Amino acid sequence: APGTMSSSGSEEPQPSQAAEDGQQEAEQDWAAAKAFYDNLVTKRPRPPKPQNAITVAVSSRALFNLVEERRIYEEHGVEKYVEYQQNNENVTLKPGPAFYFVKALEHVNARLLELYPDDEERFDIVLMTNNHAQVGVRLINSINHYGLTIERFCMTGGESPIGYLTAYLTNLYLSADSEKVQEAIEAGIASATMFTANKDVAYSDTQLRVAFDGDAVIFSDESEQIVKEQGLDRFFEHEQLNENKPLAQGPLKGFLEDLGKLQKKFYAKNERLNCPIRTYLVTARSAASSGARVLKTLRSWGLEIDEALFLAGAPKGPILVKIRPHIFFDDQMFHIEGAQKLGTIAAHVPYGVAQKYRKA
Repeated sequence: APGTMSSSGSEEPQPSQAAEDGQQEAEQDWAAAKAFYDNLVTKRPRPPKPQNAITVAVSSRALFNLVEERRIYEEHGVEKYVEYQQNNENVTLKPGPAFYFVKALEHVNARLLELYPDDEERFDIVLMTNNHAQVGVRLINSINHYGLTIERFCMTGGESPIGYLTAYLTNLYLSADSEKVQEAIEAGIASATMFTANKDVAYSDTQLRVAFDGDAVIFSDESEQIVKEQGLDRFFEHEQLNENKPLAQGPLKGFLEDLGKLQKKFYAKNERLNCPIRTYLVTARSAASSGARVLKTLRSWGLEIDEALFLAGAPKGPILVKIRPHIFFDDQMFHIEGAQKLGTIAAHVPYGVAQKYRKA
């Protein structure tokens, strides 16, 4: 075959057979290396694509107990803190408030992968921390020690994580830093501040249990505003008048919806009775006077809740002890504190009118 002309007008030599053979061999080597790498990787489930996953971003202080490390940071500054973390790289961190929740998410993932091995609709846990990269080795060592599958890390070196939360299409953000949680809520990201329980409690290894308050958590705070501003009698009247008008959604409605989608995947495989996800509504509302609107709202959204507990103003702590949720979301700190005292891991959602009254 005639050679092609280069821009200088001279004829370019054709590649020799040896060169062609070499290129082919290199391609085969590359394919073999890729196949080998793929085999290595697939022994551990690959993180799903963010657009397919239910992404739960967890801060390092939510995942692990970093109370002592935090004290060093606050009293001695970042350099001493980093030095301490590096000197203790091989000392495994103890579980923090979000640890058992994350373990339960991973159990759900394992069950989903058994039933749907090629499906990416599952939880993806991202460690979202403002730690410096130098601290990463200790975090990785601790994650590996506990056998957690957390492949995605964002160590922002003190910068706000909000941009990364958005980039990861985060469905839920849990942190021990209330300011960052507030920032995330204002950015429209479902978020909560984690609080450690005051007692050790055994949590289910086989079922993720998530308990939600209703108003200003799953639902908007419109009804709570009436309670605060006009009193209970006016609230009861308002709820009965508006019984058939669905409440607006609150910041955690999307996460409840995500849980519901995954539950339906188990139901589709006749696993309803063996479903590894259970959801609870634990509300201070009373059933007779203000419960119907809540249940009708959930129905209008096409959402199921496994158990609805209307406490009519009674403390939530004792009921939560019976449920033993991996996490309980509420917008009011006195409910969080009551739950904490009795051993429930609680997450404060800084949303709605209750925050105004708390600050006042």
